[in-house]
Amino acid sequence: MSEVRQVRLRAGGSSVLAQTLRPPWQDPDVATAVRDTIARVRETGDAALVEDAQRFGAPDFTPGRLKVPTVELEAAARRTSPELREAITVAAAQVRAVAEAMVPQGVSVAGPAGQLITVRSVPVDAAGCYVPGGRAPYPSSLIMAAVPAQVAGVERVVVASPPGANNRPADLILATAFLVGITEVYAAGGAGAIAALAYGTASVRPVAVITGPGSPWVQEAKRQVTSVVGIDGFAGPSEVMVIADSTADPRAMALDLLAQAEHGADSSAVFASDDPEVIAAVASQLDGVDHVGAITLVECGSMHLALELAEAFAPEHLEICARNARELAMRVRRSGAVFVGRHCATAFGDYVAGSNHVLPTGGAARFASALGPSTYMRRMSVVDIGDDAARTLAPHLIRLAEAEGFPQHAASARVRVEAL
Repeated sequence: MSEVRQVRLRAGGSSVLAQTLRPPWQDPDVATAVRDTIARVRETGDAALVEDAQRFGAPDFTPGRLKVPTVELEAAARRTSPELREAITVAAAQVRAVAEAMVPQGVSVAGPAGQLITVRSVPVDAAGCYVPGGRAPYPSSLIMAAVPAQVAGVERVVVASPPGANNRPADLILATAFLVGITEVYAAGGAGAIAALAYGTASVRPVAVITGPGSPWVQEAKRQVTSVVGIDGFAGPSEVMVIADSTADPRAMALDLLAQAEHGADSSAVFASDDPEVIAAVASQLDGVDHVGAITLVECGSMHLALELAEAFAPEHLEICARNARELAMRVRRSGAVFVGRHCATAFGDYVAGSNHVLPTGGAARFASALGPSTYMRRMSVVDIGDDAARTLAPHLIRLAEAEGFPQHAASARVRVEAL
């Protein structure tokens, strides 16, 4: 069982404390192992995926097991209880509703010189959604990754998830894929699955974007294939920070911290308050409770200081349980997602709120965003230069091109104007 650490934050100490709240950087040996796996997949294709499956939990795995037939997806859905099927359907509907409102729209801009620039938002042709196996199946991760891709208009949405002892991904993953309308599912896991999605094999056609959570090996593989595919981001250990004042329910706050801590030993849960009595009450609720992730209780001199710590930490999840929670939330600029009010546990966002739970971690909320439809879309400009725009803009183009030492660029504009 991990200990509960208590610290006191003084003015000016937010940045230093924030650094101590994050887990150590990834073992460099992971990068080397992943590089070797990617090379094996590029060289031997399906054979490498089969070898990995046999090594990691499916000793009888064969090449014919890589692609999961649609009939098996449907059968898994039938084996799932009606109540769980309903929960999957409801969760997917919430995510879909929010995603539909987020789809980027194209714009047309008439420039000052008369040129017309149309910026289109177009979906990629194929997306791969990785769903980890690990300690348990995660249908919510499949929903969070796949539904925004569908909403974006991606024609081919693929799921990869590691096989178990029965040579198939978990029944719950197969059932969820079927219930959200995905029929291309591969029994492949780890860095090898990411390599297959990026470069392709005899069985797996490559995709344009790869998303989804996973182990350090999976995340490192995503990072290493970014020269050929887009990714949602580098997802490190999960984090939550809770800011609370004297109105907070200590039992609810403790449960939110424990919920985060059950993600794993490298997960981080931070509670910050300006009220020592609330901190003591939360500590009492945590006393003697088994948990594996790190929990830190921070006494702050003010709510302003607690918010300053949150901005320095840039957590994946930020809960604010205070009298003026919404006002404080509107001041937050660095968080993957913000949960407001006494009922808004991070767990709602993990499953059914409709916000996406694939979020930036490790301080990446300083520059990165949650997964959404735009993750699977790209902007493309359509440029229309009419006669008047050519006359107006060409002289400036020519001067700039000549200044940069590109005479043919200048000539390509000059010939247009001469023709006018």
